Amino acid sequence: MNDTQPAPGAAAAPAQVRIFDTTLRDGEQSPGCSMTPRQKLVMARALAGLGVDVIETGFPASSESDREAARLIAREVRTPVLAVLSRCLPADIEASARALDGAARPRLHVFISTSALHREHKLRMSKAQVLDTAAACVAQARGFVDDVEFSTEDGTRTEREFLAEVVGAAIAAGATTINVPDTLGYTTPEEMRALFAHLIATVPGARDVVFSAHCHDDLGMAVANSLAAIEGGARQVECTINGIGERAGNCAMEELVMALKVRGAWYNADTGIDTRKLVPASKLLSRLVGMPVQRNKAVVGANAFAHESGIHQHGMLRHRGTYEIMNPEDVGWPASKMVLGRHSGRAAVSHRLRALGYTLGEAQLDQAFAGFKALCERQRVVEDRDLETLMHGDVRGDVRGDGYRLASMTVSDRGQRASAEVELSDPDGRSVGKRALGDGPVDALFAALASATGVELELESYQVHSVGIGADARGEANLSVRCGDDAWEGTGTSTDVIEASALAWLDIANRVLRARQPVARERATA
Repeated sequence: MNDTQPAPGAAAAPAQVRIFDTTLRDGEQSPGCSMTPRQKLVMARALAGLGVDVIETGFPASSESDREAARLIAREVRTPVLAVLSRCLPADIEASARALDGAARPRLHVFISTSALHREHKLRMSKAQVLDTAAACVAQARGFVDDVEFSTEDGTRTEREFLAEVVGAAIAAGATTINVPDTLGYTTPEEMRALFAHLIATVPGARDVVFSAHCHDDLGMAVANSLAAIEGGARQVECTINGIGERAGNCAMEELVMALKVRGAWYNADTGIDTRKLVPASKLLSRLVGMPVQRNKAVVGANAFAHESGIHQHGMLRHRGTYEIMNPEDVGWPASKMVLGRHSGRAAVSHRLRALGYTLGEAQLDQAFAGFKALCERQRVVEDRDLETLMHGDVRGDVRGDGYRLASMTVSDRGQRASAEVELSDPDGRSVGKRALGDGPVDALFAALASATGVELELESYQVHSVGIGADARGEANLSVRCGDDAWEGTGTSTDVIEASALAWLDIANRVLRARQPVARERATA
């Protein structure tokens, strides 16, 4: 994971960058991502285990829920610094101090807008009033705790001279950390680097405090701007798991941390994060807030270490470094994934068949590969179980029967419970009809399908979205389930999303049933 290209003039010892996690505050403010106090406590435990330096637990003046979450976390989570956010208002600061009562390492985080736009339209305050308020509220916060962070909201759009003046006033009043947020995700890496370098070099007392960056992703540069701030001298970065947060989100912790790891020789900086816990933390947050992580998300997305292209798979089989710059195990994935699908080549299919115990001659491999390609026309991903079934079908792809097929379905959501009735054609062509009730139409549909097929699936995730545009658009349903100890994924498409859901469910059920059939492996030699 080490970069061998050094930065010009890099110091010998890497600088330690503090990770300030604001998943429970700024992240939770993302629409649809609110958490209960108990859920926040669960996430705070995971963040502490991850090794974050500071956890921002909420905004106590905003709600009773935030106050309760701060109190719960303060009682139980003892290792990281626990921060709460407060406007530069005396009543807010008092409420925040009460919420931190009992915390082992409390921090009060106070902020005020500093840009001309915010001063005029949001605060309706003059520069002098902003300066006086900032200094007075930092001093008030220091009366409660020794650790006070001061933030200049919309700092990157603030006049540089005035920004330096406000920062100097906060330091003189007792602030120990100075945060300069790119609140609107407006700045660029070059500007960010220069701004931090200027403030640290010119503001009186700047070298006695820690400078922090808090970047938003409105232009997709939150991680890049945070890294640039580190180059400019910042030694704390405020970020969130999965990059959740207001509007387009915040700097994604997993991306920042791994950029510093992979390009360590360039940045000459590191964090105390246990990177092996990044993926578990990402999955936990996704479950808690119900926001799935996009598959192509860096580091923690399902496709981050997955390869389907035949060219890439061939390279990976020769040397993993050809197409990966990180080890999946280092961030919490079990291994790289060779996804077999329509873009895969002979090398990957042959490699997977050998791993399953099949040694084939060229002619037999030709047959197996032709059967594999035919199977790819019916499903997006071909799993090991599908290859086993393919080999059992004498490598021609003539799988025993087509499994259960949907003949008709009726779903109703009237009354207290939804109902669904399905009619299927079984592998022998007989008609099977079942009816079931559920908490919603999809729940009822899956219950009816389980009754008709005898396959019980435990749903882990369910997503529907549109594929195509205009008159050609179709609904696609994607399911992730567990059946016993095994995990399965299925896909179905239709002009009706409920029907697509049924097809996705049957896609998995049929593969489960085929896997249950005894497979006599016939090993052939070249």
